Amino acid sequence: QIHLVESGGGLVQPGGSLRLSCAVSGSDFGPYGLAWYRQAPGRQREWVATITPSGTTRYRDGLSDRFTISRDNAKKTVDLQGTSLKTEDTAVYFCAHATADGDNWAAWGQGTQVTVSS
Repeated sequence: QIHLVESGGGLVQPGGSLRLSCAVSGSDFGPYGLAWYRQAPGRQREWVATITPSGTTRYRDGLSDRFTISRDNAKKTVDLQGTSLKTEDTAVYFCAHATADGDNWAAWGQGTQVTVSS
């Protein structure tokens, strides 16, 4: 029922910026936490950032100065802005929508590829 679709990925040079967007349908959206994860080649999926229904944000250690997560409850979107991107940021980026009790993820998007390369 809940459907998430990421967009905005692509090729960016080291030091560049990208803004990813995740559009959510099948949810009343506002009461739910949201997150971004990423999976690099040969690596396990790792958490990047979360945002609560009230707008409180958390980031993976070392990423808060380069990534910003935001939400728009009217548009039912959650975005991830990345700046000063590094080659180590190359990954497929996924958005996730929390369950009603907030202890797990109810749905994931299909992912969008971010490649940081000169």
